[in-house]
Amino acid sequence: MKINMKPVCNMKKLFILVLHFFVLNCSAQNTKTMKEILSPYHSVTNFVQLKEGDIAYTKEGTGKKTLVFVHGLSSNADAWYRNIEELKKNYTCIAIDLPGYGKSYKNAEAFTPTYFAEVIKEFSEKLKLKKFTLIGHSMGGQASIRFAAKYPEKLEKLILVAPAGIEEFSEFEGNAMKSVMKQQTIMATSEDQIQRNYQLNFFKMPQEAEHMIEERKKITQTTDFDLHALAIEKSIAGMLDDVVITDLPKVKTPALLLFAKNDMLIPNKYLHPLMTLENVAEKAQKSLNGSKLIIMDEVGHFMQFEKPAEVNREIEAFMRGK
Repeated sequence: MKINMKPVCNMKKLFILVLHFFVLNCSAQNTKTMKEILSPYHSVTNFVQLKEGDIAYTKEGTGKKTLVFVHGLSSNADAWYRNIEELKKNYTCIAIDLPGYGKSYKNAEAFTPTYFAEVIKEFSEKLKLKKFTLIGHSMGGQASIRFAAKYPEKLEKLILVAPAGIEEFSEFEGNAMKSVMKQQTIMATSEDQIQRNYQLNFFKMPQEAEHMIEERKKITQTTDFDLHALAIEKSIAGMLDDVVITDLPKVKTPALLLFAKNDMLIPNKYLHPLMTLENVAEKAQKSLNGSKLIIMDEVGHFMQFEKPAEVNREIEAFMRGK
C-alpha cells in the first residue's frame, strides 16, 4: 500500500514555523541580557576590554603562581568556584568567561579552539600575566591544547580536565552531530531536557548543581540568548572541524590529564559504543610525552564540580611536582 507522506511533511513544516515564531516572539519581549540576568558569581566579576568586546572573569588569591581556568561548552567561569574556594589559598586563581558564554561578549565569527586560544592570549596580555598554568575542562581543554602548542613560552604547566579533542570523528559522524545541534534546537530545549542534559554530566549529581540548572533556564529569557545558542552551535562545529589531536605531540609543557571513569559524554556512547574511556585517556597520555594520567572512579564528565576535593588534591600535587 502506498502511503501519502505529504500531510506529515506539511505538519512538520508547520510545527517548525510555529516553533520559530514562538522563539522569536519570546525573544522580542525580553529586555535583559545574559550579563544582566545571570546571578552574581561566587567571586566578584571583573571585565577587561579585548579588541572584539568585554571578557568577564573572576580573580581570587594572591599566590605567586597563577592558575587560569577555562570552562567547557554551555558553561561559564563560575563552574570552577568549588575548586577556587580551596586553591586560592596558595595560588592566584583566574577564571574566564569565553566569548559567547556567561557575561562575556556574544558575537563572533568563529568559536573554534584556535579562536579561543587567541582570546586567552590577548586576555593574558591585558592582565600582564607573564607565565601561568592553564586548566581547561572539556571544550576549554581542547582550546588549552591549541594554546599550549602555539604559545609554550607563556605556560608553566597544562592541566586538562575531561578534555575534548582527543576522540576523533569521521566526516560523516561530525556532520551528523552538527545537524542535531542547531541554534533553534538549542533555543527550544525544554526545561525537562535541560535537567536531563545536566544529569548526564555527573555520576551522582551534587545538590549544588541545581543552581546551574536554574541559571540555564533563566537565560532563555534574555535578549542575547539567540547569540549564545548560536555560539554553542558554532562551538560544536569548531570542536569537530578545528582538530587539535595533532597538536598533542607538539606540547612540551608538563601536563596533567584528569579523566572521569564514569564520563557519559567522552567517548561518545552513540557513535563509538565500543570505545572506552581508557582508550581515550591512554591515547592522550601517549601523545603527550611525559604527561601524568589520573582516571578517577565514580565521577562524571563535570568532575571538577562533582569531586572538587579530589580534583584539587591532584592539581596541587602536580603543581608541587609530584
